[in-house]
Amino acid sequence: MNQKLIKKAYDLRSRGFTTGEIADELNVSKDTARWLILQGTNKKTKEKEEAPLDFAINWKSLGGSSTRIGYVSAALADMAAQHGEVDVIVGITVSGIPLATMMADILEADLAVFHPIKHRKREDAGGAISSNFASVEGKKVVIVDDVITSGGTIGEAIKVLRSLKSQPIAAVVLIDKKGIPELEDVPVESLIRVSRLG
Repeated sequence: MNQKLIKKAYDLRSRGFTTGEIADELNVSKDTARWLILQGTNKKTKEKEEAPLDFAINWKSLGGSSTRIGYVSAALADMAAQHGEVDVIVGITVSGIPLATMMADILEADLAVFHPIKHRKREDAGGAISSNFASVEGKKVVIVDDVITSGGTIGEAIKVLRSLKSQPIAAVVLIDKKGIPELEDVPVESLIRVSRLG
């Protein structure tokens, strides 16, 4: 399994993907993505660094079907609705966008898009809300992503949204690999929570 992930990470890097984009594409942490890339580029290295503890999530069976994405989005919308009326659904690029789009339709809310730092070429640029979608200023928002690995991306989105005078009422994700009940005083709901035993 590691060899397949190493090859995928190396192929994505050779196509110009940033480490953050590779992490999102493979649904692993940024540290794991770095490790995978190093393994692909340093094949002759005698000392192999131990892989970070992580779970690789492959949800292609859902992502490849608009019908299945619709069902999952309905479940996520139901969880978000528990936290009150929402004005804007904020999808985190890339994999949060399909879920957020369908959720916005179900909840009759507007749609906004968040670009996290990990997708930016200049990490000092910070995360940003796209100007091509709905305004979030002064609105009640729900943040949507596919997977929480560390909570960093959603935490970053919360800070950016609050700086724009938005009120994040919840964050919803398909899979929570960290077991985070809340971030920055914002409840986190997940359809699936992964727990490591032992």
